[in-house]
Amino acid sequence: MSKKLLAIIAATTCLGSGAFAQSILTAETAAPNTTPGISIIALSEAASKAGVADIQVTAGQTLTNSVQNVAEGKTDIAAGPFILPFLLSRGVGPYAGLGKEAGADLADNLAVLYTYRISVQGMYAYDSSGISGWDGLEGKTIFNGPPRGAALTNSRLLIKTIAGLDEGAGYTGVQVNWGQAVKTIQDGSADAFVLPQAFPDPRVTAALASGDMTVFSMPKDVFESDAFQKVTKLPGTVSFTMPVADMGYGDGVTVSSEDDTFRGPGTVGGDIVNKNMDFDTAKALTAAFIEGIEPIYHAKASFMASAWHGVTDQALTDMCGNNPMKYHPGAVAAWEEAGYTLPECAK
Repeated sequence: MSKKLLAIIAATTCLGSGAFAQSILTAETAAPNTTPGISIIALSEAASKAGVADIQVTAGQTLTNSVQNVAEGKTDIAAGPFILPFLLSRGVGPYAGLGKEAGADLADNLAVLYTYRISVQGMYAYDSSGISGWDGLEGKTIFNGPPRGAALTNSRLLIKTIAGLDEGAGYTGVQVNWGQAVKTIQDGSADAFVLPQAFPDPRVTAALASGDMTVFSMPKDVFESDAFQKVTKLPGTVSFTMPVADMGYGDGVTVSSEDDTFRGPGTVGGDIVNKNMDFDTAKALTAAFIEGIEPIYHAKASFMASAWHGVTDQALTDMCGNNPMKYHPGAVAAWEEAGYTLPECAK
């Protein structure tokens, strides 16, 4: 059996009407217990109920590849952290092999249906590890993401910003695919974990069977520093704070913070399509999403209600600026018909 989870959502009738769905679309996303994974799966349900489309969802993917697949027209929809189209548009990072010109051409093919906060990058460790904070990472082994992707890029940058350490010189990095993440957390392969998180995070919760953990907030002085403000200028990165009491953890998890506030870089992205998707399909998908925010998206997992689905505030969506993407014209129509206001620069 393939290690990749293939979730095929195939409905043949429109809810309450008996009308056949209009099309079959393909989608790629991350692990099904993550915000982007649940978001795409929820879209497939919302689109099916609205009679818009049957969406075949392939979960457990590296989103670096998924974004490129949408840009190349190989996949219809993908979850995409906004740092990836930015890197693609410049032909750098994981897209260096494409070159600047080819990368820019591909990035120009991408458009957004809707946005959300994918995760908050942060660190946690078993209490038995002896790690008491970000200043204890030098010389340690750190699980910092999959072999290729936005999570790994963001993790390395966060460790550099807070601890001043580079992978290979200041610490040893461990990378495995998301499907092996919980096993890797539990098996002692790493001393600490600098990974994307939701609150409460399902990977942390699953790994508690092997011992109590501490989740570490960014130090307040670093969070407020010029160095971190430069990090938030990268597309798809925003400042995030949450009261520790609202993070949703129970017994077995301690949150380390100076003042009962968790701080970290929020990773923002969205569900994206090729700009050549026809207007009516993009509009109908977005309308189905908007209609399904409360009954479908928020009901899928405890952390989904705080993931900013349905938010259009530019400060939280991180549209415009260095983000090369705009909303698909069909999505713009759906948002505005539903009474939302989108930034002019994002249309």
